[in-house]
Amino acid sequence: MARIDYLKEQVARAERLAKTILDQETVERLQTFAAECRAELMVLTLRPAA
Repeated sequence: MARIDYLKEQVARAERLAKTILDQETVERLQTFAAECRAELMVLTLRPAA
């Protein structure tokens, strides 16, 4: 459960930063990172409990 919480925090933080930063390359990297975290969240939340 800790990993899921961590990923949710990272998504929120990256999206928040992307809204305030003016450098387009950094914004794109933050958005890519947020998408990667969301993808990992999907895998973790859909995985059956072991």
